[in-house]
Amino acid sequence: MTQVQESSAGRAAGPTPPRNGWWGVAALALGTFTVVTSEMLPVGLLTPMGRSLGVPEGVAGLTLTITGLVAALSAPVLIPLLGRTDRRTALCALVAVLVVGNLGAAWAPGFGTMVAARVLVGVGMGGVWALAAGLAVRLVPARSAGAATSLVFSGVAVASVLGVPAGTYLGAFAGWRAAFWAAAGLGAAVLVAAALLLPRLPAETPVPLGGALRLTRDPRLRTGLVVVAFLVTGHFAAYTYVRPVLEDVSGVGAGAVGTLLLVYGVAGVAGNFLAGAGAARSPRRTLLVIATVLAATVAALPWLGGSVALAAVLMAVWGLSYGGVSVSTQTWVLLAAPDAREAASSLFVGVFNGAIALGALVGGLAADGIGVTAVMWVGGALAVGALVTTAAGRAPVAAPAP
Repeated sequence: MTQVQESSAGRAAGPTPPRNGWWGVAALALGTFTVVTSEMLPVGLLTPMGRSLGVPEGVAGLTLTITGLVAALSAPVLIPLLGRTDRRTALCALVAVLVVGNLGAAWAPGFGTMVAARVLVGVGMGGVWALAAGLAVRLVPARSAGAATSLVFSGVAVASVLGVPAGTYLGAFAGWRAAFWAAAGLGAAVLVAAALLLPRLPAETPVPLGGALRLTRDPRLRTGLVVVAFLVTGHFAAYTYVRPVLEDVSGVGAGAVGTLLLVYGVAGVAGNFLAGAGAARSPRRTLLVIATVLAATVAALPWLGGSVALAAVLMAVWGLSYGGVSVSTQTWVLLAAPDAREAASSLFVGVFNGAIALGALVGGLAADGIGVTAVMWVGGALAVGALVTTAAGRAPVAAPAP
């Protein structure tokens, strides 16, 4: 992150950051938390959702695939299409799209309506996430750019590890639709916060359509994006179907599943901050550790998860390792393209969400075709692919702290 700070220091001649800029950064962090939570809500609700909508669990998992695929395709395109639109206005409009999508999901009388609603969630999510990276450094002094960026993307990490347990608990007590109503309410709060706390943010240099793709000529950025693809695909191939796996292997009920996911989430928050500190010094070394632990833990769950106590330990280790993925890979991408943050982040969002979609799809095929526990072995194998790529590919080097 220090390199991001240094590259931002060159903007000394630009507009002075607003005095209340950290409140705007907090609004962006709440925004990234909300969009990623909205995307992943189906993970902990697959069983009741499928039963209510009249589809099997593998088909219900497509609600995650569709959202991730739409976000993956829309993020690199939305940034050029926004042109010179004020970024506060654009962010509020995209959050409004997200709110409408969550309201539609909460109301959906059938699977077709649910699919349409999840498309809207994907558009809102991809745009908000892609914009957030470039806005953080404009809200604070240059010396605080790295910390602001880390805080914004901590929303992604915390949503990845806490959003699903929260939705699972709410779904167990009030029904799965209540989780989507809550997500819509949270989105409305983000909309108000962004409108009140963010200053006007005129667009910086517009990104031409296709300009982001030219950044992939840098082998360091290409390596980082491939690592993202392997890690996130492997994780979601397994994690999308973690509820039926835990029910089959450990014999636990809905309440216990929520508790195990909460254990996973708490460990994941710790993993986020540990990995963030490590990635600032060496993104390669941090990701080597993450990929190794993730591969071993996911593959071991079907063998050792028969005991609820052992399942809890494995879920904690899983959360600790995956909790560091988003901050570590985002750090890698920003260090590889410090002068093209918005464009590089749009590629990161595209690959990350494409991998979520692919992971949910691969997991669904494995669950329906081989058996639900097979998703864990698929996830472990893909994590090994990330390990090999991280070790063999070119990595950016973090600048020493001043």
